[in-house]
Amino acid sequence: MTTADPAAPVAGRAVGTTRQRVRASAVAGASWLACRLPEGPLIRLAEVAGELRYRLSPATAAQARRNLARVTAYLDATGAGSDRARAAAADPRALERLVRAAFRHAARYYLEVALTPAVTDRMLRERLLIENPEVVDRAFDGGRAPIFVGLHFGAIELPALYLASRSGRPATAPMETIDDPPLQEWFVRTRGSVGIRIVGLREARRELLAALRRGEPVGLVGDRDLTGGGVELPFFGAPAPLPAGPALLAIEADAPLFVASVRRAGPGRYRGRLQHVETGGGTTRRERLTSTMTGLARAFEAAVADAPEQWWAVFFPIWPDLEATAAAAGAERRGAGGAR
Repeated sequence: MTTADPAAPVAGRAVGTTRQRVRASAVAGASWLACRLPEGPLIRLAEVAGELRYRLSPATAAQARRNLARVTAYLDATGAGSDRARAAAADPRALERLVRAAFRHAARYYLEVALTPAVTDRMLRERLLIENPEVVDRAFDGGRAPIFVGLHFGAIELPALYLASRSGRPATAPMETIDDPPLQEWFVRTRGSVGIRIVGLREARRELLAALRRGEPVGLVGDRDLTGGGVELPFFGAPAPLPAGPALLAIEADAPLFVASVRRAGPGRYRGRLQHVETGGGTTRRERLTSTMTGLARAFEAAVADAPEQWWAVFFPIWPDLEATAAAAGAERRGAGGAR
């Protein structure tokens, strides 16, 4: 991989409004500066920002608390995950420590996005420990271009960077187009500089299929239903909608499917894992889809179990029943307040 100056001008720059251009320039400048400062103080600063957000965002903390309570209860019931995570199932103080840690890790994610242009092959080799290299070897030596599905978990940038580096070919990934052309351009440019080709959601299916046919790996994020068209499956013990796109792509392309996750294991240190997901279960297309999505859900659970506080999807609705219960409790409190 090569690195590029994220603040460097490029031909055909998106125009946007003056405010958008100033914001994009500020983001690019902050990234440029972060890539040249010592990492330790930046990590501490990010964690302080996470703590501050925890204190100033009670509604977001409540959302994370609900979701992490469900995750830790499931881990405790199944004997999975760390002692720390299982302890949070019965100890409110332990659960709150996980919630606070989730805010710190979310802030670390934004720092890692800023540092993306500085990631090199050597850095990946020195800082990222692959826990099951035999599965990684199988993914790249199997003769067919693989599909890698990530989560909103841990250092979400690193799986794509590592896999692009390992394959030696550009990796194609879809990204939602944000309503900020200069900032969108910065994301596309910085990811392109490290071997990731970004495509829009509208053309994603066509572009991803074309990349697979060229023998190039593709990557998607598949643990949150952003469109409202997900398929409900048991997820940490309760029904939750998950996007069908990754499973449908694997079935249509007859491509090997893997879940990739990288979690933080200390300042500047990471541990990564690749999990193979079978796509051949059932005889009908619907059965194959359900079987594949169930396999994805189990792989997501295994990844999150290692460090649930690093799963920053917990800041958003995941389980409809939890949201319905929270809404009913809120309505009851408002009604009681009005009655007084």
